Amino acid sequence: MTEQMKLPHDHHGDASLEAHLIETLHAAGDFSMAANVFKQLSDSSRLRIFWLLCHCEQCVVNISSMVEMSSPAVSHQLRLSGLIESRRVGKEVYYRAADSDESRLLHQVIEEIIAVSCPK
Repeated sequence: MTEQMKLPHDHHGDASLEAHLIETLHAAGDFSMAANVFKQLSDSSRLRIFWLLCHCEQCVVNISSMVEMSSPAVSHQLRLSGLIESRRVGKEVYYRAADSDESRLLHQVIEEIIAVSCPK
């Protein structure tokens, strides 16, 4: 943002902080990425799968059995969002949580919210 935006109400705040906040708010790409991650986790099946894959690597058949779901598309959507990764061994595809700051933070948030005790 090249020129300072004048806010409708002057609350005599820190002008440099306000300028930084306004510039950050206009970086829509960052917020779109965060919104997409939260959208993926708004479905309880995807949330449970993500939590499971934070603790172990599993194939689609085992994931379906453990989470009692019928659609492997749920895992696919999590993979497309970058929250989980996959690897192929022969005909079998194994999934696990992505090794990223976002995945670790989301795992922590999920556990704080639902107070789940992780296996050690």
